[in-house]
Amino acid sequence: MPRNILILGASYGSLLATKLLLAGHNVTLVCRRKTAELINREGTEVRIKFRDEPGHRAIRSRDLPGAVDAAPPEQVDVSRYDLVVLAMQEPQYTNHTIRVLMIKVAAAKLPCLSLMNMPPLPYLKRIPALADMDLAEAYTNAGVWDRFEPGLISLCSPDPQAFRPPDEGANVLHVGLPTNFKAAPFANEMHSRLLKELEADIDAVQLDGQDVPVKLKVFESLFVPLAKWSMLLTGNYRCITPNGMQSIRDAVHNDLEHSRAIYEHVDAIARSLGADPQDQVPFEKYAKAAESLLNPSSAARAVANGAPFIERVDLLVKLISHQLGAPNAQIDETVQTVDRKLEEKIVVS
Repeated sequence: MPRNILILGASYGSLLATKLLLAGHNVTLVCRRKTAELINREGTEVRIKFRDEPGHRAIRSRDLPGAVDAAPPEQVDVSRYDLVVLAMQEPQYTNHTIRVLMIKVAAAKLPCLSLMNMPPLPYLKRIPALADMDLAEAYTNAGVWDRFEPGLISLCSPDPQAFRPPDEGANVLHVGLPTNFKAAPFANEMHSRLLKELEADIDAVQLDGQDVPVKLKVFESLFVPLAKWSMLLTGNYRCITPNGMQSIRDAVHNDLEHSRAIYEHVDAIARSLGADPQDQVPFEKYAKAAESLLNPSSAARAVANGAPFIERVDLLVKLISHQLGAPNAQIDETVQTVDRKLEEKIVVS
C-alpha cells in the first residue's frame, strides 16, 4: 500500500525520498518556495554509484512509480501523511514558518523519524540515563521540541554522505558515500511496523536487475544511531580548525592514534548509556571509509560560509560526558575551537 511521507528538507531529504519513490510511496518535500517551484516543475535528481559501475547513475523522480511534490511549510496539510521525516539541519527548525509547521505535526501526533545528526531532544528523553540531563545548551532553540511526545520521535543515523553540487540546481543531489540509514524503533509497535514496511519495500527495489544502494535498516535497539557520534567527533567537527577547514580524511588520518582515542572515548560514552558494542562501528572500518571523504564536513563548510549556528553534536557529547563524570580533554578542545570560530563569524557580521 502506498504511504504518504512528509519530508522536511529537500536537499539531504531527497535521498530518502528517492528510495521511497522507487518503492512506490508518495513524498512531499518541504523547502523554500523557489525550490518547491523547481521540484514541482522538473522533479528531483539523485546521483548514486552502483556497485561495480564506473560512474554515478542519475535517478530522476519523474521516472519512478511514486509521486513527489514540494511545498513551502505554510502550505502543508499534515493530515495527509503517515510519517514525518526531519531532514533539515537542527538550526533550521527555529525558522518561524518551520516552527509553526512543527507545532501542527506535534498536535497531529504523527510519528517523526529524524535524519539529523543532532538527535531531537524528545528522542534523548527516551534514553533513561539522559532523560533528566540538562542538554538544552546544545540546541539552537530547545523550545522547538517542547510539544513533542518522546515516544513519537525516533532517530535514523544519516550515514550516507551526499551534497548538492554547487553548479547544479537545488533539485540535484550527489551521493558520495552510499551507506545505509540505520533507524531506531518507535515506542509504539504500530509505528515501528510502518518503518519495517518501508524497509522491506525499499530493499525489494531493483533497477535494470541491480540492487540500488542506500537502504533503510530498522533495528530493535534505541541506541544504534548513537554510533554516528564517534564519527562526527572524530572527523566532522575536527574539520573545523583555528586556521580554516580541512577534509574529513585529513582530520582522521593526520594523527590516526589521536583520532582513535577520541573515537573510542565517544564509543564508551554510548555504551555507558546502554549501547551494545555490536551496534557500534569499529574504528578501523570508519577510518577506511574516511579515506574517501576528501571534502570538509557540512558543519565546517557552514562555519566557513558564515553560518551563525550549526548542529552541535560536539557540544551535546561534551555535556553528556561531563554529566556522566567522564570528561575528555580532546572533545573539550574541539568544542572550544568550534565555539571560537562561530564567535568570530558573529563578531564579523
